[in-house]
Amino acid sequence: MTAVDLTPAERKRQRALVTPEGLELRLELASVGQRLGALIIDMLIIGGITLTTIIVLLLVASAVGESAAELVAVVFFLGMFLLRNGYFLAYEMSAKAATPGKRVLGLRVAARDGGRLRFDAVFTRNALRELELFLPLSLMIAGPFSGGGVDGWIYLLGLIWCGVFVFLPVFNADRLRAGDLVAGTWVLRAPRQKMLRDMADEGALHRPAFDFTPAQLDVYGVKELQVLEQVLRTGDRATVRAVADRIATKIGYVRGDAPDGEFLRAYYHGIRGRLESRLLMGRRRKDKFDAA
Repeated sequence: MTAVDLTPAERKRQRALVTPEGLELRLELASVGQRLGALIIDMLIIGGITLTTIIVLLLVASAVGESAAELVAVVFFLGMFLLRNGYFLAYEMSAKAATPGKRVLGLRVAARDGGRLRFDAVFTRNALRELELFLPLSLMIAGPFSGGGVDGWIYLLGLIWCGVFVFLPVFNADRLRAGDLVAGTWVLRAPRQKMLRDMADEGALHRPAFDFTPAQLDVYGVKELQVLEQVLRTGDRATVRAVADRIATKIGYVRGDAPDGEFLRAYYHGIRGRLESRLLMGRRRKDKFDAA
């Protein structure tokens, strides 16, 4: 999708991200509605796992008797804490940097500085979610079962606490929640795109004019291939030229008077074929830093 195809709301969410190699890419931030929808999907998944766990633990508690009921309850609450934190942490540290909810809506977590998404950043943004949402909700839900007669004003404070953090993305331009502000992350729109046959075919047509060595094709990995695909789909001439010059310099290729687009399509096809052949041998290279 080019800039002229964007709606006013999408243009408002456009941001320029400069990669470590100095390339400027136009990215789209996820809207508040998209982020909320992804969270609802993830919470439904966690809720389903929780419900299943409750049923299993009730069966276990009934089998072992009342003497072990307290132990079963402790195991349940500890397990739920580890589940909801481990769920987000594991999925966002994966190659797709997205939970199932985010994947459904075409979103992913990224570092705002354009660098690699680090474990400490993902851990921080998800640890703060516990304070933003889960902890007050847990206290409000557990209140009626605690036997302590929790007053109504505590529920009100809990609602206000949740409301401040839930609606925080509405009041900042980058749609960041507190965890994103502290961790230096944001959630980007990354709709699932197929490697359309016409792009692959174009690369195949232009490739005979270019002779890339295996060493030149091994310079980049899957992440850089995806960035190159985005550059080709966007079709911005200045960006295409800048990327073509940078890649040619990086791999040490003298392309002469070859058009920028043809060079990039041929290199795209070549690196894609190289990565696919390595994948068949069980070797997947995530990015240029991955020596696998």
